[in-house]
Amino acid sequence: MNAWTGAWRAAALAFFLSMAALVVASCSRDGGGEETALVIRYQSTPNTVGFPELAEDLGYLGDLKLDYRGGVLGGPENLQALVTCDVDVASAFNGAILKLAMTGRDLVSLVASYGSDQENGSAAFVLAEGPIHGPRDFIGKKIALNTVGAHSEFIVKEYLARGGLTRKEIDSVELIVLPPISAEAAIRAGQVDGAMMSGVIRELAEQRGGLRRLFIDVDLFGDFTAGYYVTTRELFERKPEAYRLYVDGTAKAIEWARAAPREEVVARMVSIIERRGRNETTAAVQHWRSPGIPSKGGVVEAAAYQMWVDWLIKADELRSGQIDVERMVDNRYNPYYRP
Repeated sequence: MNAWTGAWRAAALAFFLSMAALVVASCSRDGGGEETALVIRYQSTPNTVGFPELAEDLGYLGDLKLDYRGGVLGGPENLQALVTCDVDVASAFNGAILKLAMTGRDLVSLVASYGSDQENGSAAFVLAEGPIHGPRDFIGKKIALNTVGAHSEFIVKEYLARGGLTRKEIDSVELIVLPPISAEAAIRAGQVDGAMMSGVIRELAEQRGGLRRLFIDVDLFGDFTAGYYVTTRELFERKPEAYRLYVDGTAKAIEWARAAPREEVVARMVSIIERRGRNETTAAVQHWRSPGIPSKGGVVEAAAYQMWVDWLIKADELRSGQIDVERMVDNRYNPYYRP
C-alpha cells in the first residue's frame, strides 16, 4: 500500500504547511462588517452548479447571501483560498482535507459536496486496442489527472497498490496534470497511456468509442462521499447563523435534487448558469445524472474520512491518532442528521 514517493510527500506537505503558515492567528483582516454579515464567500468549478448555488436559487438559504469569488479547478487550490481567508468555505476531496488537517489546521466539515457512484464516479480509461489491461501494465507509463494530491491520485495509487505493485513500481508511473477536457484527446494522441475522467467528460469519451474503461473508483471502495464543504473552526464559531443557513439550505438542495425528476434538475441548473453571466457553457450540467452523495442531506460521516486515514497510515503518511476525525465532523445544522 506504500504508494507515495518521498519527493512527492515532501512537496505535498511543504505545500500545505506553507498555506497554513500564511494565516497564523485569525481571518479578521477582511474587516468586521463582512465577518458579521450573513455572507458566505466561496469559489466553484466553472460550468457547474454547486449544491449551495442550487439552494440559493430554490430559496432555501433564507437571508444568507453567497458571494462568488471566482472559479477553481481543484480541491487543493480551493483549500488554499480557505486558509488564506479569501473564502469562508471550500469543497475538496476528503484525502486533501486530511492532508491540510495534518498541518494542524482545525477544520469543520459542514455538508457533503460530491460523491461517487456508478453514474458519477471517477474512472480510468485506456485505448481499447492498446496494451494496458491491468495494474502492472502501467509500470513506466503515464496517466493524466486533473490535479495531484486529490481524488484521482488517491484512486490511481490504490488501484496500483491492490494490483501488487511495489513502491518503486508505483513511483515509476508518471502522473501528468491536464485539464479534464484535454484528457481524452491526450490518450487518443498517444501523449498519455491512460487518464482519469468523470462526469460529462467521461460520458462523452465512452460514447465516442475507441477507449476502454479499466476501473472506476467505486469498484475499489463502493459508493462513497468523496468530498465535503469545509471551513475553519475560527470562522465557523465567528458567524454561526451564516453557517446554519448554509448547511440547512445545502442539505435541502441535495435532497431536492435526489427527489426531483432528472429533467427538472437539469433545467434548473441550465437556467442558473444562463442567468449568472459568467461566460460558461451548460454542456456539462445537461449530462447531470444524480447527486452521487450516499448520505441523506449530505450528512457528514466520520467513516468517509476514516477510509482515507487508514490509507494514509498504510502509506506511512500519517501516524495513528494524529488526527481526531470525530472533531472534524459537525452535523448540528443539518436537518437530516439523526444522532
